[in-house]
Amino acid sequence: MRRGKAKRLKPVARRSQSTGRTPVSQGSKASTKRRKTTTVTQSGRESKAAKMSEIIADGRRVLEIEARAIEALIARLDERFVKAVDILVRCKGKVVVSGMGKSGQVGQKIAATLASTGTSSFFLHPAEGVHGDLGMLARRDALVTISNSGETQELLQLLPFVKRLGVPVIALTGRMNSTLAKNADVALDVSVKEEACPMGLAPTASTTATLALGDALAVALLQKREFKAEDFARFHPGGSLGRRLLVKVRDLMHADPEIPMVQGTVGGMAAMLEMTAKKLGMTTVVDQDGALLGVITDGDVRRFIQRGTDLVNSTAKELATANPKSIGPDELAAKAVEMMERFSITTLVVTEDGRTIQGVVHLHDLLKNGIV
Repeated sequence: MRRGKAKRLKPVARRSQSTGRTPVSQGSKASTKRRKTTTVTQSGRESKAAKMSEIIADGRRVLEIEARAIEALIARLDERFVKAVDILVRCKGKVVVSGMGKSGQVGQKIAATLASTGTSSFFLHPAEGVHGDLGMLARRDALVTISNSGETQELLQLLPFVKRLGVPVIALTGRMNSTLAKNADVALDVSVKEEACPMGLAPTASTTATLALGDALAVALLQKREFKAEDFARFHPGGSLGRRLLVKVRDLMHADPEIPMVQGTVGGMAAMLEMTAKKLGMTTVVDQDGALLGVITDGDVRRFIQRGTDLVNSTAKELATANPKSIGPDELAAKAVEMMERFSITTLVVTEDGRTIQGVVHLHDLLKNGIV
């Protein structure tokens, strides 16, 4: 071989000295890492979805158990339920509700429901009762006791005193052969097949059933007494419900001098100026005696402009919509809302007889006062 000429060799892939394997490229490593990451991410998502599904299943199981507990009460309503309602109807004093622990908390809600539906009622803690609060009970009262076992000692200690007073006792209990049930004038069965608690320890389905039966007593009682929405409103004057049932149109309407009003003989421009000044988006149009002829709204004005109506040379009577929607001043404000929704309008003329204007009520006034 001549000097200066090196023998060309074919390139040979470099192998690892330790393993003899061909080195993996950086791109290949990154691809493998991405596949592993994707697998882990998918696994995490599947695990999260499985946990969510398990939580939802637990929630549904609880609701199904409690729904069955309430449904089972329906078949148990008999003459004993009628007797319990009759005792409450004939009660001339207060209906006193008593129970310990979770039963006591259910009792507080039952007492509150009775009170809000026209029955004078309050909750008496049995432990406090045997230490002085029994003075709250009077001969004309009725006592509703709540105990799932029917053996709650604090409640049983009340019975001798209650019997001496001649106060009738209604028992809501899960054991009809219990001491409480045997000593009550009428016992109502609120037993459940199972609690929603998986250990069967925490009161869940049993308290739900008791609460539902308490509602059944309260509603049957208000029906018996012909309790009306107006009566309900008297006990809820501070809430939105009270406002809807108590506030009348005359309480919210714009009266003189706030009523937008023009004579039917004035021009259209004068009517628009009145609308602008009174800021209610409309004006009433009256005859020379002040009787209502119609109304002109800002929507009417826009439509007149679109049609090319000559507002300057038209009279308010010619532009007015005759027979506008109106309402009486002594109607409930809630009825005004209903009319506005039904006819898609924002104002109503308040009249005594459909002709004599008393005022104008606007949707904004109803909104500001919580009627809507």
